Amino acid sequence: MSPILEVTGINKTFGAVTAAKDINVSVANDEIIGIIGANGAGKTTFVNMVTGWLEPTTGSIKFDGRDITGMAPRRITRLGISRSFQVAQVFSTATVFDNLMIALGIAETTSILSALRPLRRAGLEQRADLLLKRYRIDDYRDAVASTLPQGVRKLLDIAMAMVSEPRILLLDEPTSGISVEEKFDLMDIVMSALKEEGVTVLFVEHDMEIVERYVDRVLAFYQGEIICDAPPSEALIDPKVIEFVIGDEPQGQMMREKAALHTGSGETSDA
Repeated sequence: MSPILEVTGINKTFGAVTAAKDINVSVANDEIIGIIGANGAGKTTFVNMVTGWLEPTTGSIKFDGRDITGMAPRRITRLGISRSFQVAQVFSTATVFDNLMIALGIAETTSILSALRPLRRAGLEQRADLLLKRYRIDDYRDAVASTLPQGVRKLLDIAMAMVSEPRILLLDEPTSGISVEEKFDLMDIVMSALKEEGVTVLFVEHDMEIVERYVDRVLAFYQGEIICDAPPSEALIDPKVIEFVIGDEPQGQMMREKAALHTGSGETSDA
């Protein structure tokens, strides 16, 4: 089966600075991929190139066999690739329901004539209510977005990114700003909803517990390059990933201990 997303030999330079170097990634339909790396490693540059916010200096990006390299973000969104941002992009003075209605109206606007249609239409309202329930924010339907807890704002932002019914969704640190107590509940809701909608997911994340629990595969970035592309059980104990990505944080210590246990069990089995 052909990959839904194929990135071949992309590079991105800003003057003398290389932000992405020879990136090659093939993504299968329905995969869930975690993108990890320290700040400045090239994660967001990669996401920006896939979604059209940056044009690669060289290389190609294909979506479902079609070359989308350098296309405008709006066009890429219409083709079926959507994204959310680290800081939730919501209309702070509008209600949760109206945020979704506005997003749905924008998604359906393909011409000046279509933009003149009334926003309050039965079909759109039904879709908005379905998204509210799917992302479990229907209790906040009439709440103004500026009053929402951070987790609910994140869920609203992701629901708004899904109004165009994309085939691929890219998320930028979905648990950023979320408390330790809430992060798994939030991700359970998000991943359940996206699985129900049959979406391929790539998300940037610094929390290795989230990566370990939810992804099928990890892309680890360092200095603009992918230094590891493997399942989390392998990637998170990879020596280069531990050294250059996870580092000395408590989660890094945990991964080092796992790597040591893995090595020890391997030595025992070879004896």
